[in-house]
Amino acid sequence: MIFYKTSSEIEIMAEGGKILAAILRELALAVKPGIKTKELDLLAHGLCREHKVAPAFLGYAVAGKKYPASLCVSVNDEVVHGIPSDRVLQKDDMVGLDMGVVYQGWNLDSAVTVEVQSEKRKAKNEKLIAVTREALNLGIAQAKPGNHIGDISHAIQQYIESNGFAVVRDLVGHGVGRKLHEEPAIPNFGKPGDGAELREGMVIAIEPMVTAGGWRVRLAADHWTYKTKDGSLSAHFEHTVAITKNGPVVLT
Repeated sequence: MIFYKTSSEIEIMAEGGKILAAILRELALAVKPGIKTKELDLLAHGLCREHKVAPAFLGYAVAGKKYPASLCVSVNDEVVHGIPSDRVLQKDDMVGLDMGVVYQGWNLDSAVTVEVQSEKRKAKNEKLIAVTREALNLGIAQAKPGNHIGDISHAIQQYIESNGFAVVRDLVGHGVGRKLHEEPAIPNFGKPGDGAELREGMVIAIEPMVTAGGWRVRLAADHWTYKTKDGSLSAHFEHTVAITKNGPVVLT
């Protein structure tokens, strides 16, 4: 079932989204050579306390297993859901930061990918990041009443594949609201006109997950982290988006 939000509820979600955006900006600035991924998680948890929001991922349960951190930190071939640890970030690493917060009972979800500082940035890394970010923008542009989920999916897939990258197919975006994951699913591949019609009041998380190699992924031994099956680099961007009568509104 799709849960539709009122304009006042979307306004509350937008307030929470601003907080999440501010937290992610600070986390992105903290990504540097020598920092441990668990230090980023400690920073994320502290920022939640500072902004008086709850971390949406901490304790989130799937198949009886609870996620043990406030932040997902996915490095290089890790697509999503990387668990923070003693891993030390190195120059040229690709780092995905995915985070959710709960604000006044409403969930917000967003992600960015950054490259660890180095003297000479790698052009291929920069292109992968730029293409994934732009694919998100193109998907958001299709999130308007009267369109269908497939219009979002197709816009993302077409742009990514035209740039020589691949779209992960086993993982998708989702609705967001009182629960972190709601209907409908938002794939990053598909045909125009397919799927549910987009209507005013829907709030969805659009999140392209892109690889420099093949699209297939595998689940790591920790039962959370998804990695590219061929070991290729991956990038991930995400926004929580409200569908309004005037078009898409990015809440995060």
